[in-house]
Order: sequence, then structure tokens, then C-alpha cells
Amino acid sequence: MKKLTDSFVLSNGVKVPCVGYGTYLTPNGEIAKNSVIEAINAGYRHIDTAFAYGNETAVGEGIKATGINRDEIFVTTKHWVTMRGYEKATQAIDISLQNLGLDYLDLYLIHWPCVEKVSPDWKEINAGTWRAFEDAYKNGKIRAIGVSNFQKKHYDALVERCEIKPMVNQIEFHPGYTQPETVAYSQENGMLVQAFSPLGCGTVLGDETLAAIAKKYNKTVAQVCLRFVLQSGLSVLTKSVTPERIIENSQIFDFELSAEDMATINAMPELGFTGWLPENAPADGIAK
Repeated sequence: MKKLTDSFVLSNGVKVPCVGYGTYLTPNGEIAKNSVIEAINAGYRHIDTAFAYGNETAVGEGIKATGINRDEIFVTTKHWVTMRGYEKATQAIDISLQNLGLDYLDLYLIHWPCVEKVSPDWKEINAGTWRAFEDAYKNGKIRAIGVSNFQKKHYDALVERCEIKPMVNQIEFHPGYTQPETVAYSQENGMLVQAFSPLGCGTVLGDETLAAIAKKYNKTVAQVCLRFVLQSGLSVLTKSVTPERIIENSQIFDFELSAEDMATINAMPELGFTGWLPENAPADGIAK
């Protein structure tokens, strides 16, 4: 990847810009709208939101305000846990389209898998949700479908019951928490892995090992973390509402981490893990 708009190619041929602008915890209204405008003006062409973030409307307004052609922007949103099952998931897709003011979504994800602690029928519940995804995909409402926070058992149970396999798995990934087994299994099964929380919700920014590596390249720790994700073969989602930081987070293509530095980062002890896992999430999930 040599620039912000370079893309990964999904199993169905759809191209996903390698760096996305994330909107988690960005308040709906002018803040979300203006931050999306800033990101697009800075060159981002991949915008990530979710129904649970409560800002789909403002994100859509920000996209529209730039005047950029729809086919030049890749828009991801996510289905929320209160809308599980075929009928509710079908409604959820239309709600997100309406909120965003769009005719189609580029990528739609199951935000969190249903798990056994929520229902003994969790496998069938996930399958029902996924069938709604498949139908919307076939009908042209969604260009690509995927999952988020899925581990091996959730994926295996889903593909036993589905026609179209997930194309993406969006998971927590950053220095100090790389989930190697989940990443490898996802990639082996044809999914692009996307990294959310690439800075460990900010906790990795004070790490001395990362600071020393950043100094070598005359970069910030945040830029090193984002570069680490890309060189690990994952798509990465950045997050900031500050114009200067939005630009800074995009400036990760003029250096390359050495194999030694990649190994050092991969060997770091656990750091910055949010604690968000499907099995220990509340019954109504966690918005990330």
C-alpha cells in the first residue's frame, strides 16, 4: 500500500480503501458532519460508522456536503444487536440507508455475534440475521457483507448455515493485542481483516518501546501503530475529530517499518486490550 486510497480486494472483487476514517464516539450533529468533511477533504475515501454510534445521519450529511461522487466513497455501517433475526435485520438495513441518505451500502457488518449466554439458539439467530444480509446483497442494497468481533466458532457456525460467506471480519487489533489466531483463521477463510482501535483506545501512545521506534522514523507513535497494522496485512480504521490529527493519521505511506521493528512490536506484552469479547459482552452488546 503506497497511498491512502490504495485498496484491498474482497473475495467478491469489491475494492476497499486500505485506510478508513472511523466515527466511534463522534457525537451526532455538526461534530460528526464536520469531521467527515475534514476526512474526505484530507483524502480519505473510506468512512466507517454504525447504527449503534448514533451518528449515521450526520455522517451521511458530511458525505453529501463534500459533493464528491457516491462511487468514490466507500461507506461501512453495522447492524446492531437489538435488530437480530431476519425480519428485524431487514428493517435495520433500510433504517441505516435512510439515516445515511444513501441508495446502497458498500459494506454492512454484523456488529457483534449472538452468543450462547444471550440465547441457546444463538447459531440460528445469527443465521437469520445473515440471511437478511444475503438478500440485501443479492438485491443490490449492499455491495459486500461481513462480520465484526467474530471468533472461529462464531464464523464456523454461520458458514454452516449460510449461502454467501462473510467477506470481512472487523476486530480489535493494535500493538499489544494482535489476535493472531483470529487474524490467521479469518484470512485463511477469505476474509479481509479490518483493525479497529489501532491505538488501543490511546493506551499504547505512552509506550516506551513504540516511542523509541517512532523516533527512529521521525514519526508519531500513532503513525507507527497505523503503519504496523497495514504492514501486518490488515485494513485500518483511524479515529480523530481534530483536523490536524486527521491529516497526521493519513501520513503513513512515506516510511516502512523494518522487519526487526515489526518483530519487536509483535513481541510486545498485552497492552491496551479493551476487554471487549463476544462471550463477556452484555446481552445487548457493546458499541465500539
